[in-house]
Amino acid sequence: MRLIFEKNVEGRRGFKMQSPDVPPAKKLDAKYLRKDPPNIPNISELDVVRHYTNLSRLNYSVDTNFYPLGSCTMKYNPKFTETLANLDGFTAVHPLLPQLSGGGALAQGALEVLYNTKKILCEITGMAGFTSQPLAGAHGELTGVMLIAAYHKHNGSRRKYIIVPDSSHGTNPASAAIAGYQVIVIPTDKDGYMDMAEFKNSLSDEVAAVMLTCPDTLGIFNPRIKEIADLAHGVGALMYYDGANLNAILGKCRPGDLGFDVIHINLHKTFATPHGGGGPGSGPVGVCEKLTDFLPIPRIVKRPDGTLALDYHRFKSIGYIAPFYGNFGVILKAYAYILLLGKKGLIEASENAVLGANYCRTKLRGYYDIPFDRICMHECVLSASKQIKNGVHALDIAKYLIDKGYHPPTIYFPLIVKESIMIEPTETESKETLDRFIDTMIEIARLAESDPDVIKNAPITRPVKRLDETKAAREPDLRWKNSIKSK
Repeated sequence: MRLIFEKNVEGRRGFKMQSPDVPPAKKLDAKYLRKDPPNIPNISELDVVRHYTNLSRLNYSVDTNFYPLGSCTMKYNPKFTETLANLDGFTAVHPLLPQLSGGGALAQGALEVLYNTKKILCEITGMAGFTSQPLAGAHGELTGVMLIAAYHKHNGSRRKYIIVPDSSHGTNPASAAIAGYQVIVIPTDKDGYMDMAEFKNSLSDEVAAVMLTCPDTLGIFNPRIKEIADLAHGVGALMYYDGANLNAILGKCRPGDLGFDVIHINLHKTFATPHGGGGPGSGPVGVCEKLTDFLPIPRIVKRPDGTLALDYHRFKSIGYIAPFYGNFGVILKAYAYILLLGKKGLIEASENAVLGANYCRTKLRGYYDIPFDRICMHECVLSASKQIKNGVHALDIAKYLIDKGYHPPTIYFPLIVKESIMIEPTETESKETLDRFIDTMIEIARLAESDPDVIKNAPITRPVKRLDETKAAREPDLRWKNSIKSK
């Protein structure tokens, strides 16, 4: 497909401006005038429409195709939430409107959405309080670790370590380090769980917290989670729940009941608001009762007369961590999604997500190695170690899937699985869609034995073929050299 600059035809116009019916402005000083015409293409309206329509057809999204990206929960985003988020009553509200006087009536509706969402999230997770301010999952992680640090500091406890298993999301150790902690990494044992002997040896009164993804990035729920929490609490450490995989346990168990003290939730994953392309995101953080005083300000509180107000007078608070009240549009859409599904619907969503992952796992058994072949949660992890024998790597499989019209699953993560392929079908995909994907994965496994070069040369149907990734990293060419000549 040609770039729009390559379609330039000198003198061609999409429309013609009418002569102005007002007196011309005073002539501008020459220093404000262009010396050369702008370097924009000269093309017709029809060419513009066709160009951008064809560009849109190159986009890959959940609206167009299956998106089995493990760990990212790329599920369909229902359109009714977009309609609600675009209601004038929400889009016309400015965060600086007065709370209770003047324009207060306009702000009360938005505050009610935030207040009710936090109440619902408390119920879903078993936490005592929430802040809506964090703007993404990693931002929520950092906020959670800051809350943990504030709690220990308030209690006069000098702690310098945070324990993280090697099956965690990569942002966990990064968030801990940014907050000033040293990270202790616990290896995974032969069964796919955090090594308990290593964990116990690492516990001390210098450990501030244990950060766990539950279920973990192997798609496995650790059955000893309560024991882990009790051991951590026994030395005064707090338990942090990475909520990126909350989609697997909605309505089945609550992190707070399992012994977790802090949790962040990826609203843009678990509750079906737009995800991908860098945002928008939302990572609300919930805490147990003893940490509520440290939550960021402002806090939304209900007054005796039933109106809602912002409370800035929290002297133990860690302060502001984002402008205003968080990513309001994302929170609004998550609120609507939760209300639509209700308790029964959220439970069914998790059940279907887990069912889909296990369906893929069992159907692909025998074609791919499965390092921990047991009942998984909402995602399953395969390995291309069988295919390596014929020179086919996980990357090659991902590239071939692009030719077949699929976005590749996550590859080479988790790092503890050689040639890993992580598949998360989500609850929104039909059995027919999963069957077609599974058939394609089986086709790839067979081709890896009979004609591996076909896979190693993929993709061949895309506008961009195999890139020299080393050269792309070392010598990036990121700018279009405009060929339009100025007269």
